[in-house]
Amino acid sequence: MGNSIYLLLSAFVFSAGVALVLTRQNVIAVLIGVELVFNAANINFVYFNALYPERLDGQFFSLVVITIAAAETALALAIIVKLYRTYHTTNLDEISNLVEE
Repeated sequence: MGNSIYLLLSAFVFSAGVALVLTRQNVIAVLIGVELVFNAANINFVYFNALYPERLDGQFFSLVVITIAAAETALALAIIVKLYRTYHTTNLDEISNLVEE
């Protein structure tokens, strides 16, 4: 297998993440899609870092993305819990009326 298998894997994971974000109505499924997009970026960072082993930029940026993704997930899950307690659903269509009239 050539080196392009990593780019194809990254493109597949990115496409799956974007498809989840655009097609799902459940907040948790959208969050999983965002995490897949972050993981696709990490695959690219690590792959391109392997092309230049004397530099550690790709590994550093991958760790930064993992840290940001963990913080984003914790914050998003807290928001989801609050929305569920308020609206008793995680469906995005039913939560769209957030502003009181």
